[in-house]
This record gives sequence, C-alpha cells and structure tokens, in this order.
Amino acid sequence: MAENKNINKKEDLILFLSDTDEREGLLGKKNRKLLADPFTDNNPITVQVLGICSALAITVQLKPAIVMSIAVMAVMAFSNMIISMLRNLIPSRIRIIVQLVVVAALVILVDQILRAYAYDVSKELSVFVGLIITNCIVMGRLEAFALGNGVYKSFLDGIGNAAGYAFILILVAFFRELLGAGKLLGMEVIPQSFYDAGYVNNGLMLLSPMALITVGIIIWIQRSRNRTLIEQN
Repeated sequence: MAENKNINKKEDLILFLSDTDEREGLLGKKNRKLLADPFTDNNPITVQVLGICSALAITVQLKPAIVMSIAVMAVMAFSNMIISMLRNLIPSRIRIIVQLVVVAALVILVDQILRAYAYDVSKELSVFVGLIITNCIVMGRLEAFALGNGVYKSFLDGIGNAAGYAFILILVAFFRELLGAGKLLGMEVIPQSFYDAGYVNNGLMLLSPMALITVGIIIWIQRSRNRTLIEQN
C-alpha cells in the first residue's frame, strides 16, 4: 500500500512537470523567457496596452499599487494553474464561463484576505480588487496560454505577466507619489530644506490624467530603446 502511494506521488509530480524539458530544468531558457518577456518586449501595459484602468486609478500612492500588484499576481498564477489542470475537461462552449468562475472565486478569496489583514488598503482599492475579474490581462492569459499549455508553464506565465503589470504599476505610483506629495509609502522623503528653498509639490501628478501621461512616457522610452515594438502602418 505504501509503495502504491509513493508511485502515485511520483506520477503526480511527473504530470505537474510534464511540460518542462528535462534537459532544460525548472528554470531553463524557455521558462525564464516566460518570466522575463512581460518586463520588456511583451509587457501587458506598455506593449499589449491592457489593464490601463487600474494603472490610472490606484497609482496615486505606492502602497495600494503594491497591494494591487500582489493581488493580481496571486489571482493570475493560481487561475492559470487551475485552468491548465482542467483544460482537457472544459467544453469549448463554456470555457469563458469556467474561467470567470475560477477567477471570481480567487478574487473573492483575495478580497476577504485584504479585508481581514489590510482593511485600510482594502478600502482605498475599493471596487478595483473586484474588477480583477474583468481584467483583460487575466482573461487574456487564460485564453491564450493556460488553455494550451501545462501547469508549470502556465504558472510561470501567470507570474511573469503579473510581475510585468506590477512593475509598471509600481513605477507609475512611485513617480506620482514622489512628485505629487513628496512622499513614498506615506513617509516624507523630500527634505524640508528643499521646500524652504522654494520647491513645491506638483499637484497635477495626483490627478488621473498624469497617470496616463506617465504611462505614455514609459511607452515612448521603451519604444525608443527597442524600435521593433513600433507598429508599422
């Protein structure tokens, strides 16, 4: 009996890692690409232009941007894994409904955890945690990747795309809070001597249009460094 259990455990591990090349390893070149591409040539926000709404709405301060990033990462990683596990069982006609149910369940779980352990931040994020359910990045990766790939690769794809999304979100929040309020994570970082010398916080950075402008500047810098990302008419 014990021997059978060991065999079953080995079989489960083989199934979990079935989409990895033994010569490649868990973090081989192809798997590292899944993690790295969303930071550069395939960023969900600056290249695919997805998830812009949350980039505009919750980047006034760094703290809610970080919490939102962690929430999206958890939802994307686990929803990718679950859909990948079920991909051969889900009828094509109802796959979108199944994806929504999985994502909604994970979002509710994340929302309840935030309410229990970070209630103030949960209030700041308001409806935007719930809107992860309709986030184009989450649904897009489920449809484009998790339905056609193994569990481990889907997990890495979810982590990578969520991290790429988080990188832009946190970068925008960093500049908006720093230049708009002179703070980071709610703590004063610009010395009082600067204000005494005439420095004034730029209140425009706290307005939603400046989030869009900041994202636009990041997109411009990225495309000027990598001209292959420029769309040809």
